[in-house]
Amino acid sequence: MNAQHSSAEPPAPATERPVALITGVGRTVGIGAAIARQLAESGWNVARTQWTPYDDRMPWGAEEAATDTIGAELAERGAATLAVEADMADPASPARVFDEVEQRLGPVRALVVCHCESVDSGILDTTVESFDRHFAVNTRAPWLLVREFGLRFAGEHDGGRIIALTSDHVVHNLPYGASKGALDRIVLASARELAHLGVTANVINPGPVDTGWMPDQVREHCTEHTPLGRLGTPRDTAHLVDFLCSPQGGWVNGQLLKSDGGISA
Repeated sequence: MNAQHSSAEPPAPATERPVALITGVGRTVGIGAAIARQLAESGWNVARTQWTPYDDRMPWGAEEAATDTIGAELAERGAATLAVEADMADPASPARVFDEVEQRLGPVRALVVCHCESVDSGILDTTVESFDRHFAVNTRAPWLLVREFGLRFAGEHDGGRIIALTSDHVVHNLPYGASKGALDRIVLASARELAHLGVTANVINPGPVDTGWMPDQVREHCTEHTPLGRLGTPRDTAHLVDFLCSPQGGWVNGQLLKSDGGISA
């Protein structure tokens, strides 16, 4: 049984706020944390998940006190917030997360899928175990999260949002890129299948964003090949998510949006 615990700061909204659930918010410098801050600033209560053992086995390691720091930042922006430790390789995790979020904060109006499994390997050296874990975390878990969202959503028509972050980096990154490609199809299909609920569903490809994982050579290469001459930042992606979650963003639906500063042009 995978360990799971949660923590919640006392609710502090001045008015009733909708609830956003953001997965993969384990590091203060990550895209997930930037999205959480932006949505809190825009009037959302924020539930978020992280899985510390994943960061433990990554080169950057787990960030001590990140959960408390992010929680305090969200509370400063007026949001009630909840943190849930959840292993997305466990197929029972999505339903458990939704159960806890609904109990502590209320029904989820926006689902933002930011979590991932990402271990570099190519066609010749990827193991079956690694391939299966990538698809469990990056493809199966998002499907189960989207399914829970659709089964439970009872908000206003045109008031629900699903957003997922993807990548098209497959060369020497086979299990990650392939599993993200499958994620794209699932989320875009939900734009049609959940249309009767008034739920929009979009995918964002933010391109290379330096959140501490880039070696200098990669950073220089990406900067050189981006027309604007700079890398994307977590806040760039957060602004786009914020727009898609807004009433004004409700007409954008069923799209795979490249928000990479033109590096793919």
